[in-house]
Amino acid sequence: MTAKTPLLKVNNAGIQFGGLKAVSNVNIEIRTGELVGLIGPNGAGKTTFFNLLTGVYVPTEGEIVMNGDKLNHLPPYRITRKGVSRTFQNIRLFSELSVLDNVKVAYHSLAKHSVAASLLRLPSHFAGEKDMEEKAIDFLKIFNLERFKDEKAKNLPYGQQRRLEIARALAAYPKLLLLDEPAAGMNPQETRDLMNLIAFIREKFSLTVLLIEHDMQLVMGVCERIYVLDHGQLIAEGVPEEIRNNPKVIEAYLGEEVS
Repeated sequence: MTAKTPLLKVNNAGIQFGGLKAVSNVNIEIRTGELVGLIGPNGAGKTTFFNLLTGVYVPTEGEIVMNGDKLNHLPPYRITRKGVSRTFQNIRLFSELSVLDNVKVAYHSLAKHSVAASLLRLPSHFAGEKDMEEKAIDFLKIFNLERFKDEKAKNLPYGQQRRLEIARALAAYPKLLLLDEPAAGMNPQETRDLMNLIAFIREKFSLTVLLIEHDMQLVMGVCERIYVLDHGQLIAEGVPEEIRNNPKVIEAYLGEEVS
């Protein structure tokens, strides 16, 4: 795949619930290594679009192609194996599990030892578990969460839970990372730290990132290009400066801050 070939190509994709078109005729291309934003008013269809990309919903129109492979109709676990990982608008950690185990969960879909080896407690099982734990701890170190590794996830402060969710998503070794409002509920300092973290992990892991976010300072600060959804349809695409001054975008936000 050449540098100019899109890693993700969405062609006229959409989904209809009964008579309601939640997302319609969406065309998006994201090249390898890009950090792209997806913005729009509440109810614009942004999370629904993420659900289409990850197999939670099946498109009723169009197609979604990742790295040359069509994702339509694939179940979520197979899309994860194709290299797509995500976080959620509402944090979805395993609250009663430890911080370490929350990250290890992501590795099990990639585990090399078999179910039989685990059931029979064969040496390959223990070697695989040891490898997963070492890698999970490495991720916790990157996110400055190692000191919490034995703490239940529910006991972490909110901002740290957000970081843990991103760490878990990265543990699946994605090619494309989807971040759904990662700054939601964060204070200004936490948001600034998150901006730096997103830039860091994108560089360190050679990631391609698609980001949904309402915090325009974050979006304008880290994204190279931005797509704008309104009522399930794309109304604009461009670099941050173009989006900031686009009359359609300003109108769609009905006076919301886009600078």
